[in-house]
Amino acid sequence: MFSGIKKDINAIRERDPAARTAFEVIILYPGLHAIALHRPAHWLYRNKAYFPARLISQFSRFLTGIEIHPGAKIGRGVLIDHGSGVVIGETAEIGDNCTIYQGVTLGGTGKEKGKRHPTLGNDVLVGSGAKILGPFTIGDGAKVASNAVVLQPLPKGATAVGVPARVVKVNGKRVRDKLDHIHTPDPVSQELCRLQAELGRMKKRLDQLESKDGVGLSSDE
Repeated sequence: MFSGIKKDINAIRERDPAARTAFEVIILYPGLHAIALHRPAHWLYRNKAYFPARLISQFSRFLTGIEIHPGAKIGRGVLIDHGSGVVIGETAEIGDNCTIYQGVTLGGTGKEKGKRHPTLGNDVLVGSGAKILGPFTIGDGAKVASNAVVLQPLPKGATAVGVPARVVKVNGKRVRDKLDHIHTPDPVSQELCRLQAELGRMKKRLDQLESKDGVGLSSDE
């Protein structure tokens, strides 16, 4: 366990330029505290000591603002940066050397049983406020943009943005054309055009009916 904590400390020092010394990381970094407390909680959970496992996880949540269910599996060298509002569900799995920023949710959709939460491969980066919801896999080296909502698997090396998230790059190469923010269709204009066309058809039909009525009247006279 101590060798694992050492790897977590080194991961913070390597990836966070604000981390000056190991002592500072140990004393001041809530992400490290949350992971360090998760290790014994997870051990207790695996050994079916569910109540003390949840007790430790709730204490960790109170102390750090980071909620990690004791059933979650977390690899080595994981950096939870800042950490406030991070939620990691019971069946979530996080690989080695992942980076997770504040406000991230690794959750479920409420529709599944058993495996309900996502699996993150190694070296995955999840931006602040992102939501990854469902029992699917995020490939090694993938990047999820801030505030993105991921609802389906991502391949290795993918970069996903938006709500719902879409893949815009794989291994640094763009997979679709750049979104055109200028020539996007106007839904209001489209609806007005549809209504105008419908009114034109109705007017034409009305003219035809009036024409038939006029012919009928003249024949009766």
